[in-house]
Amino acid sequence: MPRSKTQPPSRQTRRDDTASVLVPKVTPKRFYGQGIPGLDSETLNGKLIAVEGADGSGRSTQIARLVQWLEATGHHTIQVGLKRSTLVSEELEQAQQGNILARTTLALFYATDFADQLENSILPALRAGSIVIADRYIYTLMARDLVRGVDETWLRNLYGIALAPDAVFYLEVRPELLVQRVFAKNQSLDYWESGMDLGLSRDMFDSFLRYQGLMRDTFRRLQQTYGFDIIDGERSPDAINQELQTRIEAVLAGKA
Repeated sequence: MPRSKTQPPSRQTRRDDTASVLVPKVTPKRFYGQGIPGLDSETLNGKLIAVEGADGSGRSTQIARLVQWLEATGHHTIQVGLKRSTLVSEELEQAQQGNILARTTLALFYATDFADQLENSILPALRAGSIVIADRYIYTLMARDLVRGVDETWLRNLYGIALAPDAVFYLEVRPELLVQRVFAKNQSLDYWESGMDLGLSRDMFDSFLRYQGLMRDTFRRLQQTYGFDIIDGERSPDAINQELQTRIEAVLAGKA
């Protein structure tokens, strides 16, 4: 009996097999200010996506799931975030342990951390066509500084080097729910995330609620300027992740 021959897949079949892999559409990039001197933004072919939110908002969980989904669909990703610079991250961590940093010093420390990652991690990855997921971006830094009374015009000039992301998602959660989540995870509250340096209250629990309320209000004000998406972070992780995936697919397709 003659051996049956396996027919090669048709062209239509091959198209169907790769239908789930979406090649990101290259879109123009811009900076919030003068940007990096001498940088040609047209060489930045990748996508920059920022996920904002307080500790306890589910931010880390969502980022992990997004990275897994993106890489499973053929997209190379890298992650950046606060205090991850090889230049000053360790020094910043050590300086915060003493709880004595002045507001301007703290702002400049974080701005240096951001600038180093922008130049040495974010921009090279975007040139290579990768998707960069930022675990918080300049909006958290600006909100923290604004709550502490730093001049907004000064902050805009400071972060004029920042590249505007292709998408920004702020996971909004009520302070009353945030504090429950943080306690469940860490069994304690952080000095800085409770705003104890502001003298809002001698009680850390009460200070946390007040500080996170101020942060939420400041994010809403920043949203009016920068136009990022506010996501209801009090829903199930699956529901949030599905919304984020849908929005990111639109970004990759150049429709958002």
